[in-house]
Amino acid sequence: MLSMRRYLFSAGFALLVAFSTTAVTRPVFATEIKYVVNNIPITTGDIQHRAAFLRLQHRKGDAGQEMIDQTLRLAEARRLGIRISDAQVDAAYQRFATSNKMPLKQLDGAMAQSGVTKEHFKDFIRAQMAWNQALTARSRSGDGGGAVSEQDLVKRMLEKGGSKPSATEYMLQQVIFVVPAAERSATLAKRKREADAMRARFNGCNTTREFAKGLIDVTVRDLGRVLAPQLPADWAEQIKATKVGGATTTRETDRGVEFIGICSSREVSDDKAAQMVFQSEGSNDKNADELSKKYVEELRKKARIIER
Repeated sequence: MLSMRRYLFSAGFALLVAFSTTAVTRPVFATEIKYVVNNIPITTGDIQHRAAFLRLQHRKGDAGQEMIDQTLRLAEARRLGIRISDAQVDAAYQRFATSNKMPLKQLDGAMAQSGVTKEHFKDFIRAQMAWNQALTARSRSGDGGGAVSEQDLVKRMLEKGGSKPSATEYMLQQVIFVVPAAERSATLAKRKREADAMRARFNGCNTTREFAKGLIDVTVRDLGRVLAPQLPADWAEQIKATKVGGATTTRETDRGVEFIGICSSREVSDDKAAQMVFQSEGSNDKNADELSKKYVEELRKKARIIER
């Protein structure tokens, strides 16, 4: 599997090259259903957007087959209960724009001019984030044939003359200002102000529940021991950049508005830490590529794919 980071890097590089050297006329696509994958339609417009995306990346590929694979991957992630929120996708899209030193409007325009469109790019981001989680779940379950116990991983490493790697272990606290879906449009902004105010007062995990007592619909969760490689991708960078006793910035999520408090951190070098480091370092290697390929092949064999 090519991770989303690798995909986005190649897309960003090609994007900067394409729009700094050529003038692009915005294409207009006609749309009709080309494939039906397990009752999910893929249109000629979807395929044309993907073809434009491939050109933007300077990458060869069959746009139609890529869309079939993406549809299968996203459906499998949903079957596993994996949901990537609009807020997560928007945050990734913003990070991509920021990393390429582009305002959002400029990135939107570039995507539109190239024929990719921001909607198609965001669909791609959502599918990649969901698929990464699906692969992680499969690896942990052992279904991928590549899951190895922490003892085996440590044994293999020590046999090669290495030393056991360490990882940062965090004790974290999650604070959620709950916003029911039916009230989201009316109360989200107010709840964000409340969350920002509490986050500004945060000075350690011991007083969080006391602060929350006078507030309505605020949930405080102790997340326990979390090693750095296990941190959720959408929180990891902020958690690592936040000092002990502090809190990350607030984020809008499906549940409402949240932030994470950093109760403590320390370096650990036990077998579990070693396993997480090994798996993290190997997440983009050949084994992961093979696992993804095998997984998609299995999905294709079970799928009902109709070409119109």
